Amino acid sequence: MKKVIVLLLLLFETTLMAQVQFEAKVSKNTLGLNERLRIEFTMNADGDNFIPPNFEQSGFKVVGGPSQSVSQSWINGKSSFNKSYIYILLPTQKGTLTIKQAAIEINGQIYKTMPVKINVTNAIELPKDPNEMPAISADDNIYLVADISKSNPYLNEPITVVYKLYFSYNIGISNWRELNKPKYNDFWSQNIDIKQLVAQEGMFKGERYRYVVLRKTVLYPQKSGKLEIEPLSLDIDCQVPTNRRNFWGQAVMTEDNKRVSAGSKVITVKPLPESGKPEDFSGAVGRFDFKVIPSKTVLKNGESLDLNVSVTGTGNLKLFTLPKPVLPAALEMYDPVHDENVSTPLTGMTGKISDKYTIIPQYKGNYQIKPLRFTYFDLSSNSYKTITSQPITINVMDGPSVASSEKATSNAVSKNKVEVTKTFAYNKQKTTLQPIEKEDFIGSGLFYSLVFLPFLAIPFLIIGKRRKEASDNDVFGNKIKKSNALAKKYLSEAKKHLGNKEPFYIALEKAMHNFLKAKIHIETSEMSKEKISEILQARNAQLDTISEFITLTENCEFARYAPSSETAIQQDFDKAVAIISALEKQIK
Repeated sequence: MKKVIVLLLLLFETTLMAQVQFEAKVSKNTLGLNERLRIEFTMNADGDNFIPPNFEQSGFKVVGGPSQSVSQSWINGKSSFNKSYIYILLPTQKGTLTIKQAAIEINGQIYKTMPVKINVTNAIELPKDPNEMPAISADDNIYLVADISKSNPYLNEPITVVYKLYFSYNIGISNWRELNKPKYNDFWSQNIDIKQLVAQEGMFKGERYRYVVLRKTVLYPQKSGKLEIEPLSLDIDCQVPTNRRNFWGQAVMTEDNKRVSAGSKVITVKPLPESGKPEDFSGAVGRFDFKVIPSKTVLKNGESLDLNVSVTGTGNLKLFTLPKPVLPAALEMYDPVHDENVSTPLTGMTGKISDKYTIIPQYKGNYQIKPLRFTYFDLSSNSYKTITSQPITINVMDGPSVASSEKATSNAVSKNKVEVTKTFAYNKQKTTLQPIEKEDFIGSGLFYSLVFLPFLAIPFLIIGKRRKEASDNDVFGNKIKKSNALAKKYLSEAKKHLGNKEPFYIALEKAMHNFLKAKIHIETSEMSKEKISEILQARNAQLDTISEFITLTENCEFARYAPSSETAIQQDFDKAVAIISALEKQIK
């Protein structure tokens, strides 16, 4: 009886499994390069942990979705269930493209769709439905502008470049990616971090627009003449209104794409005037205060002092050198310790730089440190200005004097022979000679130890050599050790860049990949979502952890270019640590 019940249960479970359907349906199998494709992943039972294909690897760009729909009905006492995940795709290349498998977990089992082949042809002329056509054009309502604070600066005079994205009130911006980053050849540059993008209102071309500030950069030109700032270019996903209206009379939005560029900018840099330029001018441009301060001026024998040479103010503080003090020969000076306390707001560098010298006197006496001169070009008056420090007198209270030192030196030379003679005579008087019996080396314990030591070391050398050969031949094990080390390295590297989005996500993605290489022995070239999921499941990893790992890895590339906050970056790092820790425990 028990066997019959077990057979019936198995038959019932097999029947239920056979009834589960999970498939991918597309709106068409052949389309033009400029047409959109609708793909729907449907199932007739409720499932969890849906894992979509990597559309970008298949040659498609997601322009809509995912959207989810669920329906359930009862007809003649029978229930039907349907659940769908819907994406709108745009092909990025021509040819026969394959959309790979999607996966879902239903009743504890993993189901996958069949791969779908799509034939993408040349772009075709699309029929224009007046109701679906945009009511306004993105071309005339989105602009990228580079605001230059000054187009004709002096050499080493700070200027600012602020990149603003203007868009009308009828348009929504969903995402943007940098196509070309601006290059600042022949400029010293400093980017100013923008922690959060905030939409503001302003006038542009005589009309009111919304805008966001994308970049702020401070530039110091390093050569005179015409210098070019290469443009910033963006690829923007946006929503524009159509002529169609919804139930409440509001315009229905449609997805659109726009590429914008700020255009190259030419800066004409004026050289600093030659008339009135002092010979000791070192390139300082701005407005500064110059000071030379000793830590003390009265010293005892063996003491030292610190001489602090500093410049404070606003200007190109990191781009010139401080004057060096000139000291008497009796004062020994060591190389300076350079210190910079400089910030770079939008107005340019401001703060303090200093050189601290350690000075040690050699002899007793009074010594004077000559005045130091610091020259800079003042932008407010367009003229050179020089600041001269006060002379500094150092008083050494005790110790040998210069005269006594010279006299001691001459006396030492003249009495050299006498001193040598006396020294040897003294040694001769105190020396007593005694016979010393010395044991022969041959036949001693040390002799035999040195003879047999090489023979005793031979077994250890053989064992060490065999272990090294085994370690060298273990290519697979060495690769695992290297991957483990790289995973720890890049995860540590990612933590260092928590405040810098792009290098953080590059290091995080590499750490995740090297962790896989160490744990499931898979090469980077073999890494695909299906392969990773299959191997991890075979190694008893949980489906939730696998899904989180794949999702985080795929999001790394997108997150490098999408706007994100420090909180989101910290959350992604914590998530990576949690996922790696979970997989360490689960993988067998």
